[in-house]
Amino acid sequence: MASFHEKDGVRYLSFEIFGDDVIHGVFTRRGGVSPSPWHSLNVGGTVGDVPERVRENRLRAFATLGRDPASLFDVWQVHSARAVHADAPRPPETPHHKADIILTDRPEVTLFMRFADCVPILLYDARKGVVGLAHAGWLGTVRGAAQAAVRAMREQYGSHPADIVAAIGPSIGPDHYEVGQDVVAQVRGAFGNEAGGLLHARDGRVHFDLWEANRLQLEREGVEKIEVARICTACHLEDWYSHRAEKGRTGRFGALIALRG
Repeated sequence: MASFHEKDGVRYLSFEIFGDDVIHGVFTRRGGVSPSPWHSLNVGGTVGDVPERVRENRLRAFATLGRDPASLFDVWQVHSARAVHADAPRPPETPHHKADIILTDRPEVTLFMRFADCVPILLYDARKGVVGLAHAGWLGTVRGAAQAAVRAMREQYGSHPADIVAAIGPSIGPDHYEVGQDVVAQVRGAFGNEAGGLLHARDGRVHFDLWEANRLQLEREGVEKIEVARICTACHLEDWYSHRAEKGRTGRFGALIALRG
């Protein structure tokens, strides 16, 4: 079950499915220093906000969960199904890897990503001591980011999919996610006979269920324990940034996961 927490004005969501061995949170937009239209805990550095505010917001997020900002490992998110294995924090002067999946078995590393409608996928294998974080919009979903994350855990760390627990965080819900025929065609190509349960016609328009699509991909790979927040970012702008609902003039909320040392 997902639940909200608040510390020093920073509000975040966590998942009971991970237990006490994993430090994690999906941060709302509350508790930061950025003005409108990024109000207020914007951690996106490419949306027009000034770097000093973005840096302060990220520091507040890390402090909320007791993580050292120097433990950060993040990537340049490109709507791919590429995985990066983080053996150590990313030095600030080092260029970002272009990827949408990060995995680590090191407690000294904190995985961090940014979102504004795309799906945050958090992963944990207690048996092997591995955590993962993935970013899946419609393109990452049809490219199989969720499946790729599980396969990378299996190949790199020897994870058995049945040992992996997963959480699907807040993202745009099927009620708000209208897509065009180009996306419909790619969804059908990726999901075959199962696409019908993911594409819903309404008033002559088609909506795509990203939550179910990513849950289905995880299940296909053998993940049995999956928790879905079922929180629509476009429905709850008081808590979340939504690129679609705010017509692109918005920030990015952060998701963080790390092993407890």
